[in-house]
Amino acid sequence: MSGIFKALSKFRLALAQLHVSKIKADNLGRAQKIVKEAAGQGAKVVVLPECFNSPYGPGFFAEYAEKIPGESTQVLSEAAKECGVYLVGGSIPEEDGGKLYNTCSIFGPDGKLLVKHRKIHLFDIDVPGKIRFQESETLSPGNCLSMFETPFCKVGVGICYDIRFAELAQIYAKKGCQLLVYPGAFNMTTGPAHWELLQRGRAVDNQVYVAAASPARDESASYVAWGHSSVVNPWSVLSVRLYLQYLADMRQQIPITTQRRNDLYSVNSVQEG
Repeated sequence: MSGIFKALSKFRLALAQLHVSKIKADNLGRAQKIVKEAAGQGAKVVVLPECFNSPYGPGFFAEYAEKIPGESTQVLSEAAKECGVYLVGGSIPEEDGGKLYNTCSIFGPDGKLLVKHRKIHLFDIDVPGKIRFQESETLSPGNCLSMFETPFCKVGVGICYDIRFAELAQIYAKKGCQLLVYPGAFNMTTGPAHWELLQRGRAVDNQVYVAAASPARDESASYVAWGHSSVVNPWSVLSVRLYLQYLADMRQQIPITTQRRNDLYSVNSVQEG
């Protein structure tokens, strides 16, 4: 591991499956409360869901959008510092230069912003008779990969639809990430079909832990999230604690990282955050 960090063998990760309402102040208050609860139970890394401060949908993004730093990220910074945790701030609608982004801000235990990930792959789908959703009608895509260091391991960040793109996870693993986090809000169509499947795929292919945090399901919302926040290890088993030696053992037992045919193919990043 690069930098000043010395990897620890295990740590506790918490996923916050929050109820999200139309009242931003209530959403921020719930986020603060659950971060404190998670830290009180020993969590060192806490992950909030996608769009934790606002309803999810093109009709809401402009109304709830903020600058970064701003109201919501200030709350996240203070919560991370007060609780002494690494806080993956789900995502919020961000306004910058007249454009809107779906953005995840990550804060360290000192409350400082470590990295900001703008959703790279926008959620534009059309499943006849079931769901049509076009994030690109209001949002712009990010153009950087995002990673951050902790004393435990290096972490790669994606948001929801980013998880469908195996290349992103491959690059993160290649860069030394042992944990990939995806705040996400899969719906009642894509959730049952692909939510767990994609987490398992990214974990098995790259021999990493994958954590995905969803908003709580609200049947009365205009967009109903699937829920089912989970952490998956490379054997596709749901996990609570992350044992990093487990990754080293598995990579030795099934050494696909050294068996790749780099003479025939490669995956490389163009730009990193």
